[in-house]
Amino acid sequence: MQDYIAKAMALSGQVRIYAAITTGTVDKARELHQMYPTPTVALGRLLTGAALMSQTLKSDKHSITIQIKGDGPIGGLVVVTDANAGVKGYAYNPHFDVPLNDMGKFDIRSAVGAGRLNVIKDIGLKEPYIGYVDLVSGEIAEDLTYYYAYSEQTPTVMNLGVLIGAGGKVEAAGGYFLQLMPDAKDEVIDIVEKGIAGLLPITTLIHQGKTPEDIIKSIFPDGTVELFDTCPVSYQCNCSRERMERNLISIGKKDLEEIAGDEKGAELVCHFCNKKYHFSRNELMSLLNVAVQTDTEEDNEEA
Repeated sequence: MQDYIAKAMALSGQVRIYAAITTGTVDKARELHQMYPTPTVALGRLLTGAALMSQTLKSDKHSITIQIKGDGPIGGLVVVTDANAGVKGYAYNPHFDVPLNDMGKFDIRSAVGAGRLNVIKDIGLKEPYIGYVDLVSGEIAEDLTYYYAYSEQTPTVMNLGVLIGAGGKVEAAGGYFLQLMPDAKDEVIDIVEKGIAGLLPITTLIHQGKTPEDIIKSIFPDGTVELFDTCPVSYQCNCSRERMERNLISIGKKDLEEIAGDEKGAELVCHFCNKKYHFSRNELMSLLNVAVQTDTEEDNEEA
């Protein structure tokens, strides 16, 4: 089944809900980073959460970056999404595993550890909006739920899951993202809680072949759901040689001179897709000239 997000309003517009299947997207991330099962689950949950959150953005030019930094063996996670659920991300340490927890499930709490979650929203203002919260569990979904309650004061439920099969391949991944609208009545909370309580694990539903629409209707079985257009989800990295050139120029004259001093040149690797870009010494010297010229122009403007 193709990865996509279904969008809906429920209970006469008092609840908005997005549900997603992200199996292929998460497995592509696993392959790109050659991740072990535990970091695959952790990053997969965050990629799915970011894809769902992307549907709250109002413009194609907007984006969300989510950073998790913890004291567990994974070190941290970074995920970026555009408004169309084009996601990318990486784990600081993709090559480790920890024992399963007491319930026989992946111990993401121990893998992430204690730390902080940052959400950076670039929504076209002069400065991006940045929200910080302490991790409440390290399980990803609970932490994103807490972020919305604490930082944006929006009652939210986030449920994310990744199922790993034989050989570490991702067999099912997805989740749902539910928020109460400001005019939601008190009884709506009871209806939502009842619908969620009766739901099977998200990866079980996806593995059974349930669609995002099926998942939404399972939460609201009374039929008070209005479905809207769907949105495809995919792993997309927009790195390029030109972008890497700009990165080299931006590090400054001194550091670039040091790099350019190596006769073998330099190789830059994209964190998000592991694509390699090699720059010869001559190319580095040309970029150094640009950096020097830029510094000179900035100095003249300040004078």
